[in-house]
Amino acid sequence: MSAARNPDELDDLLALDNQLCFALYAASRALMRTYRPLLEPLGLTYPQYLVLLILWEQDGLGLKDIAARLGQKPGALTPVIKRMEVEGLISRSRSSADERLLEIRLSEHGRSLREKALQVN
Repeated sequence: MSAARNPDELDDLLALDNQLCFALYAASRALMRTYRPLLEPLGLTYPQYLVLLILWEQDGLGLKDIAARLGQKPGALTPVIKRMEVEGLISRSRSSADERLLEIRLSEHGRSLREKALQVN
């Protein structure tokens, strides 16, 4: 039988600052804040930058493929992709091989940002 913990010990275990998940969350937010001024001259948000990094590696990927690379569900990524299309960074189209698949391709503007993005690293 395990020894009972005193209430103060339980409070320490449950303190927000003692949670690994919170430390990772805070680090992720800090990283995005760090990137914001670097991406601002390119007119990009951090999620848009990540999508472009993927497409600069391999253009014409499916939405599901991009979402998988980012560890997201396609539905969560859709608003980012739609906004990128409106901003002229990408185009979306149905695959000629399979109408169920949505292919994402870089526009000329999206391709042109690659060179400028070298300064972000």
